[in-house]
Amino acid sequence: TNDIELEIFPAKGYYVYQESLHFKMGSEPNKLGLVKASLPTGIEKYDETFQKKMQVYKEAFLLTLDKKAEVGKPLYLELELQGCAEAGICYPPMTLKFLLTGPGVKARPIPEVLEGVSNSPKKEFGLMDVWRERDDVNAITRFLDSTPTGYLFLAFFILGLALAFTPCVLPMLPILSSVVFGTQGKKSISKSRASLLAVAYVLGMACVYALAGVLMAALGGSVQRALQSPIALIGFALLLLALSGSLFGLYELRMPQSWQEKVDQLAGRHKGGSFVGAFALGGISTLVASPCITAPLAGVLAFIAQTGSMSLGAGLLFVMALGMGLPLLFIAIEARILIPSTGIWMVWLQRTLGVLLVATAAWIASPLLQSSNEAGGKMMANGQRQHQIGNASFAVIQSSAQLDQFLAQAKEQKKLVLLDFYADWCISCKEMEINTFANSEVNQELQKFVLVQADVTKNSPENQELLKRFGLFGPPGILIFDLNSEELKDQRVIGYMPPQRFAERLKKVLAN
Repeated sequence: TNDIELEIFPAKGYYVYQESLHFKMGSEPNKLGLVKASLPTGIEKYDETFQKKMQVYKEAFLLTLDKKAEVGKPLYLELELQGCAEAGICYPPMTLKFLLTGPGVKARPIPEVLEGVSNSPKKEFGLMDVWRERDDVNAITRFLDSTPTGYLFLAFFILGLALAFTPCVLPMLPILSSVVFGTQGKKSISKSRASLLAVAYVLGMACVYALAGVLMAALGGSVQRALQSPIALIGFALLLLALSGSLFGLYELRMPQSWQEKVDQLAGRHKGGSFVGAFALGGISTLVASPCITAPLAGVLAFIAQTGSMSLGAGLLFVMALGMGLPLLFIAIEARILIPSTGIWMVWLQRTLGVLLVATAAWIASPLLQSSNEAGGKMMANGQRQHQIGNASFAVIQSSAQLDQFLAQAKEQKKLVLLDFYADWCISCKEMEINTFANSEVNQELQKFVLVQADVTKNSPENQELLKRFGLFGPPGILIFDLNSEELKDQRVIGYMPPQRFAERLKKVLAN
């Protein structure tokens, strides 16, 4: 008989839990029994999940199994372990399989992801991990999947707070300001009334998000794609222009007199804006911000679509909207306290808010206005549309069939593929191209990939099929495929990512 020794080499920046190590052995692969092992002393590390110190291995270590191998008889061995990165992200437990055929023979393990529940330690994906990986939609989804149902509402409220500090919420600020300060420059409103108007505005936001949660659970990504369509963008822009006209004094927007009298009686209104109007504008502003997709929002929508529960979807998005509205509420109330109660400044404030609404409308419609210019940047090369960004050239496609052709070619050539989902009306897509793709360091790394751009501007059935194939709600989305043309799902980028972080991600993929 011979001793059985295993030497394990954790990668740099990673460690293995001692408690996660389990061993099984047997003469047949389907008949394995548990085996003990003599383990060396590891390094003590305080684990935030289990709130205790645990033994981990950061360097190579050697262990001996409490079982002998008989000469001339093959022996099957399975090793279960779990590794984590120092950055705080843990990977699923793995099974490494060995076939021992004789003394002194080394066997190469084949890793597999274990299915089902494991008794080995598993660190949950926490809020700090979400913040570190905030540009990764998979990080958000992993966090929500690992969060107990009882804590989901708290998690969604916190995610709402995070979303409040993204560019998607900026268009809401001038609208909310016009609500709090009223559209009648002759009068001022009290602090308490300003606060109640802001609350009504936030509740309007929350109710529309709750409705979106119901629709997402019932219909999935088709709702979000509809809100990103050129028609919807034009409608939102025109709506903001109409609102700005009232702030410039061109006309006054109000409900029919009979309705207004009833609302005034119920609300006890004396001056300033109406609660119903504030509530309605809150809902409208939510639709205005909807074309902007960030990784947190995309991850939330994906999670709700997967659950299929309309009541849960409504409740979670309602709470998330309250989180988004809290900073807006604070800003509105504090601004109201700091500003004088009356004066000609009210007229100038209205005009300023009108300018901000016009600027917001232009911001929303700008991708559509630039679409004709973008067409000039997409040229033909050998019958294939190309989109040039610096020295990087993207082949432009619009369907799954076209993508499959490029994936097949890249597989034959043993090259990585980078797929960029783009639309002329997508604001974040423009930001990625201008700020990130055009960056010299990023552009240099991009040239090492087969670059493909899925142009889904028309939102045609082929475009929708391509988005659905990868479970995307809309652009922007960047996917990377390995040498076998299999997607590296952990490397997905949804929404905008700054140049430095994106360059680091590309280098990491190329290094591995």
